[in-house]
Amino acid sequence: MNELKKTNELIARFEKSIMRPLPVKGKKLYTGVDLGTAFVVLAVVDEDGNPVGGAYEYADVVRDGMVVDYIGAIDIVKRLKNRIEENLGTELLYAAAAIPPGTQFSDSGAVKNVCEGAGFDVISVLDEPTAANRIIGMKNGAVVDIGGGTTGISVLEDGKVIKVTDESSGGKHFSLVLAGSYGVPYEEAELIKRNNEKHKEIFPLLTPVMDKVVSIIKRGTECMEIDHIVLVGGTALLTGMEKYIEEKTGIPTSKPVNPMFVTPLGIAVSCIGDDKNGY
Repeated sequence: MNELKKTNELIARFEKSIMRPLPVKGKKLYTGVDLGTAFVVLAVVDEDGNPVGGAYEYADVVRDGMVVDYIGAIDIVKRLKNRIEENLGTELLYAAAAIPPGTQFSDSGAVKNVCEGAGFDVISVLDEPTAANRIIGMKNGAVVDIGGGTTGISVLEDGKVIKVTDESSGGKHFSLVLAGSYGVPYEEAELIKRNNEKHKEIFPLLTPVMDKVVSIIKRGTECMEIDHIVLVGGTALLTGMEKYIEEKTGIPTSKPVNPMFVTPLGIAVSCIGDDKNGY
C-alpha cells in the first residue's frame, strides 16, 4: 500500500524526535494526546505537520476505552507534557485527543477534561481510527485500531468515513490469556507479550483472541466493499498479526512499522486542520 510509505517515514521521524527533540521557533505546535489502555502517548508536531517531540508511559488509567482514573490520567499527561516542554524549551498550548468510536457521549468529556486538567487548550476530540487515517490517507478500505481494551474500525469510501464501530477486545485480553497459559501474574504476561522474541512462541496461544478480533472486523465491514485493511494500535505490534487477519478475512491487510504511534500522530496532525478551520 503506497500510503504506508509516507506513514512509515513520518513514524521514523517521530521516533527520532522522541530521542532527540527538535526545538522550533516562530511556529505553532500541536500535541496529540492518546490515552490508551496500556500506554499514554503524546506526539507533538509543528504547524507544517513535522514531528518535533514526544513521550510515552505505561499506564493503567483507561479500561475498555473509558477513563477510570481521572486524577492519575491528568498526572501522567501533565508529566509527559512537562518533559517535552523542557526538551523543546517552550510551552505546549494546543492539543487534540481521541476516543474509541461510539463513546463520544460517554467519555469524550472526560478525555477533554483530562487534557485541560494537564494544561492544554483542547481543539478537538475525534475517534481513534479516524485520527489514525489522518496520516495513513486511506481512500477506500478500513482502518482497524487494536488497542489495549477495544478494537475500533473506521470504514472509508473516497476518503470519507462512512461507518465507525468499536467492540471490547484488545491487548488486555491477549495478556489475560498469556497469564493463564503461563501461570504468571498479569504484569509479567504483559512483558511476555511485548517481547518480540517471544511472539512466535505465544502466537498459537493467542489465536482465540485474534479470532475474536477477526469477528469484530467482519461485523464492522459486513456488506461493504473493503479493498484493504490497515492495522494500527499497540496490540498490532504482534508479529504476524496482519498475515493472520488477511488469511481469515480474505482482505489484503498491512500495518505500519510501529502501529502504536499512528493514532497519536494522527491526533496531532488533526489539530492543524481544525485550528485553521476557525478554532
